[in-house]
Order: sequence, then C-alpha cells, then structure tokens
Amino acid sequence: MTPHPPIEAYDEIDSTNAEARRRAEVGEAGPVWITAAVQTAGRGRRGRSWSTARGNLAATLLMTTDAPPVEAAQVSFVAALAAAELADACLGPAIARLKWPNDVMIHGRKCTGILVESGARPDGRLWLAVGIGVNLAHAPPNVERPATAYAEHMPGRPPEPLAALEVLATRFESWREAWARQGFAPIARAWSLRALGIGQPCEARLPNRTLAGVAEGLDPDGALRLRLDDGGLERITAGDVFFGGA
Repeated sequence: MTPHPPIEAYDEIDSTNAEARRRAEVGEAGPVWITAAVQTAGRGRRGRSWSTARGNLAATLLMTTDAPPVEAAQVSFVAALAAAELADACLGPAIARLKWPNDVMIHGRKCTGILVESGARPDGRLWLAVGIGVNLAHAPPNVERPATAYAEHMPGRPPEPLAALEVLATRFESWREAWARQGFAPIARAWSLRALGIGQPCEARLPNRTLAGVAEGLDPDGALRLRLDDGGLERITAGDVFFGGA
C-alpha cells in the first residue's frame, strides 16, 4: 500500500483550507492532511460556501511543489481521480463520473467538491492547499446544483470520515507519484475514461461571458476544448461547465 502524508484530525475548525493557508504563510511546507469533523466556515470554488455536517469528510492536503503555477493547477485532476476511487471503494466500480474540472458525480448529482489554493513561498516554490469535501452521510439541501451523498446509494452505513480519508489519501499519493514521474498524460487518460459529457452539448459560464458548444475533451495541459456553435474552438481554463442542466 502506498504510504501517505500524516493526518491531523480536529473536531471543529473554521476551514481546513484556511488552516492550511495559515500554516503555509508562516512557512510550513507539509505534506500534511488536515481534517475536521465539522467546518464552521467551509468554502468551495468561486467563494461559494461548502457545508460540512458531522459524518461528512472535509480534508485539505498542504504540500509544496517546484512546478510552475499552470502545471501545479493540474493537482485538481489528481484529487478528482483519488476522490473517484474512494467512491469506487464504497459504492462499486464505474458509478463515479468526473465533470470538468474536478466535480465527482454519482448518477448525475455532485457528491464531492475540490478547491485548490496556492501561494508563493520565500524559496520560490509554491505551497498548495488541496481541499476535498465528500458527502458521505448527508447531502446539503437547497444548493445550486443537485447533490447526493454516499449514504443514499449504500445498503449500510457510509464509512466514517477518517476511514474514508485513509483511502482517499492513499489513492491521492499513488496518483501524485504518477504525475511526478510521468507528467500529466496518465492523469489526463484516467480522467478522460471517467469524464462526464465529452461529446455532448454544454454551457461554459466564465467570469465575464457564457459560451455554448460541445465538449471535445482535454488539452494536454488540462484545459477543456469547447467546440462553439459557430464552429470555433475555445479553450476553457477556468469556469463552470453545465451538461443538460447538471
């Protein structure tokens, strides 16, 4: 079994990503996983709140990398693969699908969110805070997109958060090592095998505009190729992508 960085577990914290950032800004390099049973101020991408009820998993890996920022951002795909394999272990193979860039979906509903934050260190390297939230026992109500939890798809109880994190951290380390040794290509291949919506119409909501087209797949750097309705090709590097309302 691939060893993983140590895990520090707390009962309650404002945000595991915020704690990772605080540590990084005083010079801590990691790697270390920070997890909490409850987050009082969890957050997701684009400033959205991320609710962590007791029984769900909230964890952040603080790590350091020599990669430039564009390459370092590929860690979100590494995290997505690890989270999908956690779903495999709990729910069975081939149920979890990935929606660009890193949402883990079960039967069209989101069960996992990933937020990667970064900053420069005095030595010129980057610190990364790889936050992963998994709805194990509860799905949040009244959210922008339909959500689900493992418990809705299991005959018995979902795993305890720390047990789930052991699997997640192990799978993350395995994919991280593949990324470090072989680059992004094996990550992109594995992600594409699980991809939701490739070849289908979609809408990409960017910070300053909305585009419609067909998702063609990943570019070598992880950008999504979007074939526009007028035949043009757009590279989506940041934004939200929706397939059939999902």
